[in-house]
Amino acid sequence: MKAIHFGAGNIGRGFVGLLLHEAGYEVVFADVNSALIDALHAADSYEVHEKGEGALQHVVKGFRAINSATDTEALIEEIATADVVTTAVGPNILKFVAPVIAAGLARRSPSRSPLAVMACENAINATDLLAEHVHSNVTGADWPALSARAAFANTAVDRIVPNQAADAGLTVTVEAFYEWVIERGAFGHEIPEIPGATFVDNLEPYIERKLFTVNTGHATIAYFGSQAGVTTIAEALDVPAVVAAARRVLEETSALLVNKHGLDEDAQRAYREKILVRFSNPALLDTVERVGRQPLRKLSRNERFIGPAAEIAESGVKPVALLEAIGAALRFSVAADEQSVELHRMLRAESAEHVVQQVCGLDQAHPLYPDVVLEVRRVQGL
Repeated sequence: MKAIHFGAGNIGRGFVGLLLHEAGYEVVFADVNSALIDALHAADSYEVHEKGEGALQHVVKGFRAINSATDTEALIEEIATADVVTTAVGPNILKFVAPVIAAGLARRSPSRSPLAVMACENAINATDLLAEHVHSNVTGADWPALSARAAFANTAVDRIVPNQAADAGLTVTVEAFYEWVIERGAFGHEIPEIPGATFVDNLEPYIERKLFTVNTGHATIAYFGSQAGVTTIAEALDVPAVVAAARRVLEETSALLVNKHGLDEDAQRAYREKILVRFSNPALLDTVERVGRQPLRKLSRNERFIGPAAEIAESGVKPVALLEAIGAALRFSVAADEQSVELHRMLRAESAEHVVQQVCGLDQAHPLYPDVVLEVRRVQGL
C-alpha cells in the first residue's frame, strides 16, 4: 500500500504520516520546501517523541519524499498508483495541491480501486473544498470519469504539534493524545486500512466538537494570554483570568454542541476539561504567537469564533464570552504574522462595519452583526 502525503512539516511527519506508516503504508511526502525534502532524502528514518500520559516513542522508516514544486511529473505518477492521498498544508493551500491530484487521477487506471483522498486540516469539510478545487482543474466532460477514480472523505483531526526546537532536525515532538475521525460513507465497501483512525457515519458532530472546543479553546487562551503578556500556552494557563475566560467560552460552545448534536452533557464537560489539561502540558512548549497566528482565518465566518457565536445568536441568545474572545482576537498583534498585520491595517483604515463584513462574513441582517461591530469599535477606540 502507498500513501502520498502533502505537507512534510511537523504535523505531516508527526501525525498523519506517522499513522499511515504504522498502518503499513509506504509514505511519500510531497512538499515545496526543498531543504526539508533534501533532509528527508538523506535520512533513513526520523523519530516522533510523544509527551504526556501514555507517551510512546516512534521511529519512522521506509518513507520517500518528492519536491512538489520541481518534480511534478514524478508526483503525478505516484498519485496515479497510490492508495491514499492526504494533506496537512492549511486550507488556503489546497487550491495549489489540487492540480497535481487532478493530473494523477487523469493518469490513474480505471481498473484500480478509487483513490482515498482526505484533507486533514483544521477546517470544516476541508476535503469537500479540496474536491471543488480538483474539479475546477478538470474539464466538465472529463469530470464524471475522473471523479469515479477517487473517494473524497472529510475528516476531523486533533493532535497538538507545537513549535519544535531549533536543532530538532526531522525529529518531531507531539502530544500523546490524537484523534483522526473519517467519514465512512465516501468509501462504500472499500474502506482504507488505517487502524489509528476512526470511521463514522456522521462526521459533523466530531468536526464541530473538535473545532468549537479544541480550536476555539486553544485560540482563546492564546489571545487572552497575549493580552496578559505571557509567551507560552502553559504560562497563559497560570493566569487565572485567562483560564476563566477560556472556561466561559467553552461553556458557551459546549451548550451549543449539546443542544445541536445531542451530545451527553457530562461527557462534553469532561472533554473540555481534558483539553485544558492537554494545553497545559509543559513539555510541549507551545507559544501564544504560534497558536494565535492567522487571525483573519480564525475570525472568518465558519471558523472557531464566528461559527459558534453566529449559531448561538441565531437561537436568540447573546454569546457574551465568545464576543469577549472575538475582541481579544482583534487585539492580537504580531509583526511577523501577515494576517495580524493586515487585520490591524484594516482596523486603522476601515469602518467597523466593513471589517465585520469582510473579515467575519456577517451581513447586516444577521443577529450577531451589531455585537461584533461593537467589539470592533471598542478595539478601534471608537
